[in-house]
Order: sequence, then C-alpha cells, then structure tokens
Amino acid sequence: MSQRQERVAAVVREVVSDLLSTRIKDPRIGFTSVVKVEVTKDLSLAKVYVSVFGSQEDKERTMEGLTSAQGLIRSEVGKALGIRHTPEVQFVLDEGIEHSIRVSKLLDEIKRSEEGEKR
Repeated sequence: MSQRQERVAAVVREVVSDLLSTRIKDPRIGFTSVVKVEVTKDLSLAKVYVSVFGSQEDKERTMEGLTSAQGLIRSEVGKALGIRHTPEVQFVLDEGIEHSIRVSKLLDEIKRSEEGEKR
C-alpha cells in the first residue's frame, strides 16, 4: 500500500473503532473489534475486517447491524479524512483470531496427550 492508502486506512480504522465503542448503539452489534483496514489504490473502497466474539448467530446479527450503520460510518470517515471523495465502507468478517485460538487449543491438547503417554 502507498503512504496515502496507509494513512487513509489508519484514519478509517480509528474512526470505525471509535464509533463502535461510543456512538453506535445498535443492539444487533455485539462485541466487535476492527482487525485491519484495506483501502483500494483509488481510495474508492475501504474494506474493514472485523472480529466478532460470539456464536454464528451473533456474528450474523452484528454484520447486519454494521451494514445498516454504513451510512453513518462513511459520513464520519469523510469528516475525519477531509477529502473530496469518501471511500465506500465495506465490512468483512475476519475469523483469523478464532482460528488462532482453535489451533492453540488443539496444540495444547496434543501436548497434554503426549505428556500423558510419557508417564
């Protein structure tokens, strides 16, 4: 990413994180954190990768809530960026953290079973 893309991505991440923690009160949105933001070269689209804690149903409801809040989020991002054309904000569910936790648990189980066999 170019420096400009990185700066825009950083601002988008900051604004979205702030909105999720303070201003957006949609009951559908659960415990959500912004993992990363990718911005296209022409700055027309910002993909916001979010991690949602909870069941599959919680994730679906959260994604619906985020989709309905896209207008407010884009407006706030535009104010913060101060550029002529504000990027479209698109939310993507990132399950990388959960995958890492699952792998870690599996490795712990393997380690415990190997220790049990040695005894």
